Amino acid sequence: MHIGLVGLGKMGFNMRARLRDASIEVTGFDRNPDISDVPDLASLVKTLPAPRLVWVMVPSGDITDAVVTELAGLLEPGDLLVDGGNSRFTEDQKHAAMLAEKQIGFMDVGVSGGVWGLKNGYGLMAGGSEEDVARAMPVLDALRPEGERAESFVHVGGVGAGHYAKMVHNGIEYGLMQSYAEGYELLAAKDIVKDLPGTFRAWQKGTVVRSWLLDLMVKALEEDPGLASIDDYVEDSGEGRWTVEEAIANAVPAPAITAALFARFSSREDNSPAMRMVSALRHQFGGHATKPSGS
Repeated sequence: MHIGLVGLGKMGFNMRARLRDASIEVTGFDRNPDISDVPDLASLVKTLPAPRLVWVMVPSGDITDAVVTELAGLLEPGDLLVDGGNSRFTEDQKHAAMLAEKQIGFMDVGVSGGVWGLKNGYGLMAGGSEEDVARAMPVLDALRPEGERAESFVHVGGVGAGHYAKMVHNGIEYGLMQSYAEGYELLAAKDIVKDLPGTFRAWQKGTVVRSWLLDLMVKALEEDPGLASIDDYVEDSGEGRWTVEEAIANAVPAPAITAALFARFSSREDNSPAMRMVSALRHQFGGHATKPSGS
């Protein structure tokens, strides 16, 4: 199997390597010529055997829209385009309709795993037709962790469903990180606690709050015990806002996720140990940039 991969940032670069390790031939394109296999999208499309499968892994919004629009003019009937970024589900439906006019298939896949996906595999949430998902399954199986498929992959529903599920996943992530971070700040504020990193380390096995995020929290504290090198400014990449907007639109109460989003807004004004931890966690799992302390 030979596929195209557009976007070789942190996740895309690792995905290319994981796919190649699974004996799937990958031609990658990126605007950075040092890591790109071809000079442009037209060359990428020419390299691939028909019917083609092109996986797009670029930032959501205008960049995704531009890439999908350009590929729509290059691909042929019977080809399949997969958006594996964090696009809003309404954009998926727009892109699918545009590509359908040219008889080009479209899938959206929510991808979780961050910079650790190369080693551990990715959790995948797919939206699209049964036929398109079946066609992409060798790629999906190569990207996900070993083991039972249902534990790391789901065909959520039609176009847009994969990114909708990933949006909610990221909203939950906001709430989880905020809870850990607030616990960290409370423990750090009390003189009675003499071993703060050790407290979290002791929670890693056997406790009801154990998780991969907790493991990354311990790692962050081992690397920088007081998080002194990290500013408390925490960016939000959009999915948390969209989750809250969807909760409002569907009259679903989501106070924890909403509060976590608002806490990120407040982090841009106040000095907060909790928000330094949220920033550290985002860097640990996703490679998201942090601001140096005092910036």
